[in-house]
Amino acid sequence: MNEALLRELVPAVIGVLVRRGADFAAAEDAVQEALIRALETWQAEPPRDAKGWLVTTAWHKFLDAVRAETARRGRESLVEVRPQTGPATDDSLWLYFLCAHPALSPGSAVALTLRAVGGLTTRQIAAAYLVPEATMAQRISRAKRRITGLPLDRPGDLATVLRVLYLVFNEGYSGELDLAAEAIRLTRQLAAASDDPEISGLLALMLLHHARRTSRIDQAGRLVPLAEQDRSRWDTTLIAEGVTILQTALARDRLGEYQAQAAIAALHADAPTATETDWVQIVEWYDELLLLTDSPVVRLNRAVAVGEADGPRAGLAALADVDPHLPRHNAARAYLRYRAGDLEQAAALYTEASLTATNLPERDHLAREAARIQRLTEIADQC
Repeated sequence: MNEALLRELVPAVIGVLVRRGADFAAAEDAVQEALIRALETWQAEPPRDAKGWLVTTAWHKFLDAVRAETARRGRESLVEVRPQTGPATDDSLWLYFLCAHPALSPGSAVALTLRAVGGLTTRQIAAAYLVPEATMAQRISRAKRRITGLPLDRPGDLATVLRVLYLVFNEGYSGELDLAAEAIRLTRQLAAASDDPEISGLLALMLLHHARRTSRIDQAGRLVPLAEQDRSRWDTTLIAEGVTILQTALARDRLGEYQAQAAIAALHADAPTATETDWVQIVEWYDELLLLTDSPVVRLNRAVAVGEADGPRAGLAALADVDPHLPRHNAARAYLRYRAGDLEQAAALYTEASLTATNLPERDHLAREAARIQRLTEIADQC
């Protein structure tokens, strides 16, 4: 059973049903039932025409559901097929934008994208998000209800689609489903269907971050900061691909935020050691990124970069202009205070930051940093 093939066919099959008159929710339900049927009946090799088999089965499932609704017998007229327009890749592209419909919250858009475009089951998505399957099923059902009956000429824009894909990527790995790898797969599909440089920028950013994946956690399951990672474990093949994609996108001279972020990631990947990182150029890219987004998170990251390029005192001065309630603000200030030699204050800030960390690995890392610096403080007091 080629599950990868099934997942690739899902968007096209949903697109066929929608063009035949099914609304999105009904089409998606019918395709999911067809996938279950395929898993039950296909042997080692799929039918000669896998897509045709899925379209036929899903359409029959849809018609069965329509006929079962006796109060809505008039919908039987939906059998009349609309004209086919565009290649199968158009279906995938259209579904990306439909799943990022402005009526949906980001969380709902992510779940719907994984179901409709990724071809994942509700159980797989629930396992990845560490929530009960019933909870995820309700979330997906609500999302489908929200867009059912809405004009299909109001899809989300490209920025929303890319944000949804980046949210999927940032979920990383949990449970049985590798969401980071899934996000890369989906973004590759979108990049193949469109030549927008920002899509390429996002793909490059994902690849460059993913290249460092195995070095982020040590054998004890503890978070390893970028400066301490074993760079020999970085995936040079992914780095080379990401840099090539980024260079091609930048050559289009239509700079966007994902291209700028990818450029920063590429500079980190290019440095043989942490001390050889080109922090001056990284600060320049953060300046470009601020012109594009004016994001508080970018300002915080830029302050840390300034601290590396011009010294911790300069970094603290830049950080003073950032909202102190921003997540990781205390962690950034703790790091810069430590670099400046203010050990006692750094330890206190690391402790405070650990109490508000959003995940266990980060919380553990910050607590360990607080304890380490506190020991240094005690040693210094004894001297």
